[in-house]
Amino acid sequence: MSAPHTLTLDQVVDTTRYPLTDPENPEAMAVLERAHRELGELGCTVLPDFIRSEYRQVLEQECSAIAPRAHFDVETVNVYNIEIDPTLPEHHPGRTTFQRGNAFVARDRIPKSALISRLYSHRDFQRFIARCFGLGRLHELADPLSGLVLNVVEPGMEHPWHFDTNEFTVSMLTRQAQSGGDFEYCPNIRTPQDERFGDVRDVIEGGGRRLVRRLPLQPGDLQLFKGRYSLHRVSPVRGEHARHSAIFAYSERPGVIGSVPRTRQLFGRVLPEHLAAEGRAVRGDRLLD
Repeated sequence: MSAPHTLTLDQVVDTTRYPLTDPENPEAMAVLERAHRELGELGCTVLPDFIRSEYRQVLEQECSAIAPRAHFDVETVNVYNIEIDPTLPEHHPGRTTFQRGNAFVARDRIPKSALISRLYSHRDFQRFIARCFGLGRLHELADPLSGLVLNVVEPGMEHPWHFDTNEFTVSMLTRQAQSGGDFEYCPNIRTPQDERFGDVRDVIEGGGRRLVRRLPLQPGDLQLFKGRYSLHRVSPVRGEHARHSAIFAYSERPGVIGSVPRTRQLFGRVLPEHLAAEGRAVRGDRLLD
């Protein structure tokens, strides 16, 4: 089954359960109320079965077809995705390193006809996501590589503990791992004012399981997440095939482009847009990453 080019949002998304264009609908109001509550309390909410069952196979097939276009590069990282600094205090969590083995398919290598591309750019979808986060408006990233990506975690690999640079992330699992590949997170483990290094160290050293939640996800579920303050990871993938998830990146302000070092780290290349924007990034807090 392939997705026709004339496919509408109502055909792909279960708009009976999730009325994207009618925020006054009782179903929509209930969804938004739950999203606001869970994002406030836990920094995460999941909209199960967001994609209609008859299109989940299309979603998986399209993403599996583009997964080989991912940039693979196993590298040594810490939870802050900053350079490993040997001058940090002995017990600082930034001194603990992991092997990051996940890979990303950049936006310019994802067909515009793919379901995830059409969702990412659809204004009704964007407005719905903004309402879920309690925001007036969201903008697609101006970054030609990182606005929409496919995250690929091959068997034996993982996306280790880390914090996001963006305050919020929208993602959708498109193919499960046969085993492992669990999304785990620590709700609000840090704040804009406090890194809480002790709690972060406990989790990454394996002793802070009381702080960790495991989130069951199914293909077609939509996940809204505040990853700036919640430490999170995808546990090691086992079995015969990779775990795939689409990441829809938006910003509250227009014109956002990733930094040159981070872009090269994720995609193995930069474009003229990244070079032109270098040095113009605006930080909203003083956290490590």
